[in-house]
Amino acid sequence: MGKRKKSRARQRKTLQYGVWGAASLVIVSGAATALLYAKLNGNIDSVDLDAQLGTDRPDSADSGGLNILVLGSDSRSGDNEAYGRDEGSARSDTAMIVHLHPGRDRASVVSIPRDTLVERPECPTPDGGTAPARERQMFNTAYTVGGPACAVKTVEAMSGIRMDHFVEVGFAGFKKLVDTLGGVPLTIEQPIRDKDSHLDIRAGAHTLDGEQALALVRTRKGIGDGSDLGRIGLQQAFVKALIARVEDVGLLTSPKKLYDLADTATGALTTDSSLASVKALAGLARRLSGLGPADLQMVTLPVTEDAIDRNRVVPVDKDARALWEALRADEPLPDTVPPAGRPPATVTNG
Repeated sequence: MGKRKKSRARQRKTLQYGVWGAASLVIVSGAATALLYAKLNGNIDSVDLDAQLGTDRPDSADSGGLNILVLGSDSRSGDNEAYGRDEGSARSDTAMIVHLHPGRDRASVVSIPRDTLVERPECPTPDGGTAPARERQMFNTAYTVGGPACAVKTVEAMSGIRMDHFVEVGFAGFKKLVDTLGGVPLTIEQPIRDKDSHLDIRAGAHTLDGEQALALVRTRKGIGDGSDLGRIGLQQAFVKALIARVEDVGLLTSPKKLYDLADTATGALTTDSSLASVKALAGLARRLSGLGPADLQMVTLPVTEDAIDRNRVVPVDKDARALWEALRADEPLPDTVPPAGRPPATVTNG
């Protein structure tokens, strides 16, 4: 009888140790998760667009669509100094409006050529001042004079569409993101050599590392007529390949890969303040998770050569209006909108 009592006592102690051990594991895991969450949150830079832009903005869409302005910054400050001298300003080297349709099963992406002449509205500046409105200004100067807030305000003025969110990726962050993914497979349809972007690549199948990918999306003089329109075709093709790569790397089966990518991505981004948390970004990622390359309709703002300056382009008013109206109404984009940059993209998904 005594032996049974001792056996039960040992079992109770073993059970208690097991319970306390499990509880300790939960506490430690919870603390580790909280620390990782805090670290990822701390990676994200943000801009309070609502405070800077106020209420003089287009109304939000009633349809449930979501509009995100995505910019690639060409700042040479900080980690980006390897790509040229820092002259104290930056421009939006790449600009895309991502329109996520209400069903979340497709998206329209509109590239805005940086050399497009626009009426730049009056904008707040980072130092608390105001940049006056100007006519016939290159689109990418909006970022130069007023940062993200002015870029967003300029897009809203030209399109009549409210940007729900803003995301910016710098040179260094873009490169790290591609390297964290293990490179991005692409098939190059013709050799590209551009001494300015440092791209020298043969035709054929490649897996581009971060340095090569950055050179690809920056190249201008190595393709077509050397204009920004040719580069847009490359950028659009690369975005589709990047999405395909994310689908292929098996993030859900590898916590380390998922964390490494999250750490790199959050460190690479500047967002509007409403997106500046892991929770908000994860929510947006879930909304985008069902989209593959085939679900993206990628187009370029309809433009034509400026009558005064051949190195600049201007929107084709009738076609541009039709494009903006289709986005606002969540309708198919009109056939008059060019599907990619000029000349046709020189890259296809690998």
